[in-house]
Amino acid sequence: MEYITTTLGNLMQQTAFFGLTGGNLVMIAVACFFLYLAIRHGFEPLLLVPIAFGMLLVNIYPDIMLHIEDSANGTGGLLYYFFLLDEWAILPSLIFLGVGAMTDFGPLIANPKSFLLGAAAQFGIFAAYLGAMWMGFSDKAAAVVSIIGGADGPTSIFLAGKLQQTAIMGPIAVAAYSYMALVPVIQPPIMKLLTTEKERKIKMEQLRPVSKLERILFPIIVTIVVCMILPTTAPLVGMLMLGNLFRESGVVRQLTETASNALMYIVVILLGTSVGATTSAEAFLNFDTLKIVALGLIAFMFGTAAGVIFGKLMCIATHGKVNPLIGSAGVSAVPMAARVSQKVGAEADPTNFLLMHAMGPNVAGVIGTAVAAGTFMAIFGVM
Repeated sequence: MEYITTTLGNLMQQTAFFGLTGGNLVMIAVACFFLYLAIRHGFEPLLLVPIAFGMLLVNIYPDIMLHIEDSANGTGGLLYYFFLLDEWAILPSLIFLGVGAMTDFGPLIANPKSFLLGAAAQFGIFAAYLGAMWMGFSDKAAAVVSIIGGADGPTSIFLAGKLQQTAIMGPIAVAAYSYMALVPVIQPPIMKLLTTEKERKIKMEQLRPVSKLERILFPIIVTIVVCMILPTTAPLVGMLMLGNLFRESGVVRQLTETASNALMYIVVILLGTSVGATTSAEAFLNFDTLKIVALGLIAFMFGTAAGVIFGKLMCIATHGKVNPLIGSAGVSAVPMAARVSQKVGAEADPTNFLLMHAMGPNVAGVIGTAVAAGTFMAIFGVM
């Protein structure tokens, strides 16, 4: 009888119930809320489902993120090994490879002025950088926090690893991906506030056809120009353009399909669960996390507003040929931000079609955010 009692007692001690804290319960509730948003409302489920599940796992079984040096037998937790790929900038770079293979740069090539709208939307990054410094973050931490303003999760993770800010990587990644998912909620009120109904109804001329030669030369030229000026952007911009070259060359169809499908989804699983697993209650539930989330929202709102305002300036300069709504797509949330521009424009005039025009600033924003990250790395002397 004593043996049975001891055995049952040992089994009970091994359950997670005895180790759960109030903070763990809060984080489990947050994880379930994210799952609800992803599954019930379709908010970026490819991102939120793995992130939320990683969050759920680490708050039930913390050892799933156990570091090798803290392990008695020299073996780390499963998601710790996934997380190393984030720290080493491998997974974010592979995400960019897949994005490049999936993205049509034709609208940007057809309308190079879109680069200006993509650049304008990066204003939120530098505004958030100053705000983070004012709130007491170190210069490197402030740089990482500010990248959230570009609504670019992989770049946020990439820069956090490069600047050795892994302690705040979880809150930063969750904030960046959450705002990516909430683009359809956050952007429309800002867009409508800053534009008139007449401006929202502006119909833009059809984009010119882009030749195959232009499509092939574009990723090569962008890689040479950007990486010569900022070599630190090579892992992101280089992979983005390599993926696009796979797509546009037409001679490596198998590589294009692999990069944009199987590889992309595998990387999303590894990156999402590992990032979610950095949000243990001890690491996530603190005042710095609240500041990061608030600064990220402010940066994203500033970036959206800057894009729309610059779009208004272009509208004036072109005598009404540019719909200011496409400026909001200058953030890096591809293609969600472009779809939001289309949706808001269609609400004003159902016959208005802005999607392809908005894709130009949208993909320019991806390049712009990578360049902003490279600029911070150059400032801090990080290679």
